[in-house]
Amino acid sequence: MEQIAGLSDLADRYDVLLCDVWGVVHNGRECFPVACEALARWRAEVGPVVLITNAPRPHGPIIEQLDSLAVPRAAWSEIVTSGDATRVLIASRAPGPAWTIGTERDAVLYAGLGLREQLDPEGAQFIAITGPYDDDVETPEDYRGRLTAAAAQGLPMICANPDIVVHKGEKLIYCAGAVAQLYETLGGKVVMAGKPHAAIYDLAMAKAQGLLGGPLDPARVLCVGDGLATDVKGANDQGLDVLFVASGIHGAETITAAGLDQAATEALLAREGRTATWAIADLIW
Repeated sequence: MEQIAGLSDLADRYDVLLCDVWGVVHNGRECFPVACEALARWRAEVGPVVLITNAPRPHGPIIEQLDSLAVPRAAWSEIVTSGDATRVLIASRAPGPAWTIGTERDAVLYAGLGLREQLDPEGAQFIAITGPYDDDVETPEDYRGRLTAAAAQGLPMICANPDIVVHKGEKLIYCAGAVAQLYETLGGKVVMAGKPHAAIYDLAMAKAQGLLGGPLDPARVLCVGDGLATDVKGANDQGLDVLFVASGIHGAETITAAGLDQAATEALLAREGRTATWAIADLIW
């Protein structure tokens, strides 16, 4: 792993960025202007920027969210979401019925699929989860009883967001991946399409190739992200280079008053069995 001063250090090595969103571009409450500027510079001077996010909704509402957080449209070329990839999995199991878990804002995931939704596992054919019903206060333990019953029924779970936690402002909140993790410990089967799984990368690479208008060399694709279990593992599994943004969800372990602690970062990666090609404290140009 090599520490870089800024994204410009890599401008001659890669043609395309596949960039994480939450934790790199924004924190759920506000955008990171310096990161947005770096992505806009890359897009203007180097090549396409495909945002690849584990948001459990199709990409349309994510564009609206980015606009509301003042993320400039110049900072990205295309967006691929876990919701985009997950809709394919859900459509193959419609009409269900399905026990759907998640906030009202995530209901758009099921639009047009003809899915019969219900609020409990009784009589369901499968579970579809986008996150807790109330991610401000709930934890996976709030679902243990119902998940135990669902596992006993043998219900498969389709998890639309593999993330375990994200920062919402300064607060860490649980995502669907944390509930799915508990379900697996109870004996339940979980299926996912978002990072680190291949389906979302297949979509992102197809988008990038379309933007280039010609063949795409995987050796010239750089993944950018802050999540070891999602962004870094996904890049590792796909054989893609990755720039680890250390100040995201692992910032407490990797960042000191002096900046990125390379030894601590390498130790963290080693403990998790991951490798990063490059590392940086915050995404800058």
